[in-house]
Amino acid sequence: MKRIFICLTLAFTLNSCNLLSAAGLTSGGQPTKEAPEKLTSTTANSAENIDHSAWDALLKKHVDANGMVNYKGFKTDRSKLDAYLKQLSGYKPSNDWSVQELLAYYINLYNAYTVALILNNYPVKSIKAINGAWTKGIVPVGNKELSLGGIENGVLRKMNEPRIHFAINCASVSCPKLLNEAYTAGKINEQLERATKEFVNSDKNDISVNSPKVSSIFDWYKKDFITDKTPTVADYINQYSKTKINSGATISYKDYDWNLNEQ
Repeated sequence: MKRIFICLTLAFTLNSCNLLSAAGLTSGGQPTKEAPEKLTSTTANSAENIDHSAWDALLKKHVDANGMVNYKGFKTDRSKLDAYLKQLSGYKPSNDWSVQELLAYYINLYNAYTVALILNNYPVKSIKAINGAWTKGIVPVGNKELSLGGIENGVLRKMNEPRIHFAINCASVSCPKLLNEAYTAGKINEQLERATKEFVNSDKNDISVNSPKVSSIFDWYKKDFITDKTPTVADYINQYSKTKINSGATISYKDYDWNLNEQ
């Protein structure tokens, strides 16, 4: 069941589910602190306070307000990106880090290494054209080699913070946009809230009162959005949506556009 669930949840076109189930989709020993129900932004009470300013500068320079990426521009700054990746990979996250620092670290780690993956294979029309994009161990952290799928499913999804789904970016048109600023512990709650509101109310969803058609993200990761507070996907969406979905409305899901999110 676990293997089937992962295959359905990721919803990626791979050669076989056996490949996916055998891949490094676990935490790789990384800490997975659960976020509190009411997350606050703070740099306090953490063994590490990471400087993400290098990534912030690159994002401001090469990502527009709509989250579209200038990969050609990123290539000209590849040495700066590589220096930031080396910085991130040099850390050994632990439970002595605050949940805020861990969230910001793993979100930035995922997004920065996804950009690097695209650059390593550029020009490419879709991340899905890259063999093992989510399953290969391409992200060194301490003495571990994590996969992008491992960071998402083995670490971030276990931190009890469903808004991470709108913060990580898989380099595709239908993905939540890549924020053109780095996530930081000091702003993490406000950034996650902004990312979620913007995505829910964007053209990635067609939200109506009685016949909403929403992103497949809400289908693939449905269990992450359903809680005692939000017993249905509609309840979760209604927390952020300008248009409120009626109770009992049938939700359908949009096809996902995997084309590269390139300017």
